[in-house]
Order: sequence, then C-alpha cells, then structure tokens
Amino acid sequence: MTVTVRFAPSPTGRIHIGNARTALFNWLFALNNKGRFIQRFDDTDIGRSKQEFADAILYDLHWLGIFPDATEYQSRRFEVYDAAVERLKSAGVLYACYETPEELDLRRKVRRTRGLPPVYGREALALTHEQVAEYQADGRRPHWRFLLPNFTGDPLQPERTEVHWSDLVRGEETVDLASLSDPVLVREDGTYLYTLPSVVDDIEMGVSHVIRGDDHVTNTGVQIALFKALGAEPPVFGHHNLLTTVSGEGLSKRTGALSIESLREDGIEPMAVASLAVLVGTSENVAAAHDLAELAGHFDPAATSKSSAKFDPDELFVLNRVLMHHMPFDEARDRLMVLGISGEQAEPFWLAVRGNLDRLADAVGWWRILREGPQDRPEFSEDDRDFLGQAFEVLPEEPWNGTVWKEWTGKIREATGRKGKGLFMPLRLALTGLPSGPELADLLPLMGREGTLARRP
Repeated sequence: MTVTVRFAPSPTGRIHIGNARTALFNWLFALNNKGRFIQRFDDTDIGRSKQEFADAILYDLHWLGIFPDATEYQSRRFEVYDAAVERLKSAGVLYACYETPEELDLRRKVRRTRGLPPVYGREALALTHEQVAEYQADGRRPHWRFLLPNFTGDPLQPERTEVHWSDLVRGEETVDLASLSDPVLVREDGTYLYTLPSVVDDIEMGVSHVIRGDDHVTNTGVQIALFKALGAEPPVFGHHNLLTTVSGEGLSKRTGALSIESLREDGIEPMAVASLAVLVGTSENVAAAHDLAELAGHFDPAATSKSSAKFDPDELFVLNRVLMHHMPFDEARDRLMVLGISGEQAEPFWLAVRGNLDRLADAVGWWRILREGPQDRPEFSEDDRDFLGQAFEVLPEEPWNGTVWKEWTGKIREATGRKGKGLFMPLRLALTGLPSGPELADLLPLMGREGTLARRP
C-alpha cells in the first residue's frame, strides 16, 4: 500500500504554527514512508474562501520545505459530492430535516431539563408526507442529516454504538455515537459541511493515513461510520496534540497569532519553525534540525504527548541562533547578496559574524560597521583616550593578514602595560562602537590598515 496523506485547511486566512504542525506531521510521515502528500483546500465555503489565501498557504508550505505531490480544490468537485449524496439517500441513511435553529435550540433545552443528552432526537424520521408538504408549502427547505448506525446489523443483538480505532498517536480510541447528534452533511442552501467532502475525497484520492489535531477525535467516530456507509475502508487515523500560546490560549487564523507569515517577516529561519513545531510536546528533545530529512529522523507520531503543548516564540530565537551559527556561506550567499553583502569579503565576513547573529538580516549592521565604521562614536575617559592614542601609534604596517590582531595587541601590551578587559574593551569600542560582537581578530583583516586607522578617536 502506498502511503498517501493530505493537509486540508480552509483558505480563509494565513496558516499559523498549529496548522504548520499538522502539515509537517503529514509531510514527515510521508517522507519516512516514501509516500505522497496531497495539498487539499477545503474551500466549499465560497463566501469566505479566497484564492489569495490558498496561494499564501502554498507559499508558506514551500518556505517550510513542503512541496505537495498534488494540489486539489474541493470547490471544483461538487459533482462528486452530489453523487455521494444520492448514494446515501438511496441507502436510507441521509434524511431530510425541517427544523429551524430556534426549534432545535428549544428541543435541546427541553432534553437538558429531562436529564437527557442534548442530541438531536431524530424527530424528522417520524414526519408524515402531509407534514413534509406543509413545511414545503411554508417555504422551508430541508437540511440533511446522516443517520448514525448501531453497527450490529442484527436486530436480535443488543445495539452497539461505539466506534473503535487504533490511533497512530493516541493508541486505542473509542467514540460512542449515541452521545452525538446525527450530523448535518448538507445545509438548507445545498452547500456542504466539512464532513462529507472530506470523507468522499479521502476515498477518491486514496488517502491511507489521516493525521490531524486531536480536536477532531470525536469527528473521527462519525467519519468512520460515513466511510463504511459509502462502502469504503476507513484510513488509519492519528490525532496529535494541539499547540497553544504560552498563556494557554488556542491559535486562530483570524487573529493571526503566530502566523507563518509573521514568523518569516520576523527573520525566523524555516527550520527553526519546523523543528519547534514538530518536536515541542513530544518525548524528543527540541533541537534545531538542519533540514526536513534530518527532522524526519527524529519524528515519531507515537512520541507525541496527549496533552496540549505551549509554543513559546522565545524558543524560536534559541533555535534560530543555533542555525545561524552553523550556516555555511553557500547557504547564506544569495540571501546576503539581496541584503547588499557581496564581493571578495562576503565569505570571510559571514564566517566572522554568523556566531553573533540572531537573524540573518542582523548581518547588515555588522557589514555597515565594517565598511563605514562605528555608527555612534562612543565617549571615552581621558585615560582611555590616552591609551587609544598610544595603541594606534603602534599599529602594525602592512601586509595586513590573520595575525595582525595578535601582533598589534602584543605591541599595545608592551607599550602601555594594559591587559585583559582594560586593553580589549576600549579597542572594541573604538573599532566597532559596540561592547560585544565578533572576534576582532576576524574583523581586523577585513577592515584593512587604512580602515582601522580611520577609527582612531
């Protein structure tokens, strides 16, 4: 069996880190099993779904390193869903209901007062032809509910309403359909809710594994019943824990909280995002993977906790720094050129400064210091000014190479008697304008003798 997974967001906004977690779980599972990844857009809500959001989601996925084998749009598949509806009606498991929202709400309240679960009581199954005709004469249009089964098929056996499956993440799971209302599959206006198109597409597209957030666990019981009603074997399901903000709030596309777009604009590397999104809330140590192939080696759905995981953006910067500090110049070259950093000095410059960067764009500040000198001239005490005057008097002559810093500081120590912080801090401030940064032994050869001398206070 070819492993086939899918990621099926609604294109009604930008995806956030929680959505990316689901996409990455599916991508890595397919990667580990040499399978296929389908990008499927649940865009049946024509009013809210927009192509610009679908395009943006694809861009975000590509940025993360996910490149779907196929891209599908549910809005282009209504004929397939219409055919499935007719099959369910013919089988007697899709029935018309005429209640208004107000009537349904009143019935739920009545059931609660009687100590009964507030589920739909299947009153529509008892409607007479006359009652249906009266509703239709009043202009009411039906919504259509799926009749949840009891699974025995034998009237002599006691009713069994539990659905069982072995979950990739959570182990053995059970949903009791008796605790649920028969779900509405088709609205009064003929549009489809999530459940029917999802199941029909999973069947038609040969989806073998459905990996998604654990907020869908209850839906899975209903969907397994619908798979069987349509004569199909259900896929393997896996429900991972959800990510929340540090304060425990849920993530939402509508608020833009921790959107992939905002993280990218904040200078976070895609592998910092992917590593934290996948590994947080699992038994694996959270560490920055170099690429998705490496991350796949640390990915195991069963290692995921059943409780929600808090996503702390501060951890992203820790991982981002690790990635910066080890990024080869070949990976950074093109991005540095876009920032105006190029030429013969670009590679030694990158190797000198990368260990001090939080984001790649931070390299621009050091490039400016290298080319133009300190952006803000520091104030020196009289003693330090005298010291720096002596220091620049013994500045070595050219050739200017990798040993010049050691040679210069040796001469300074001999001329002034200073050492340690008293020697190095004034020099660092004079050369860069900052109290910390890359090794001056690496920067000095890039400044050149003339550029170094120009920094004399």
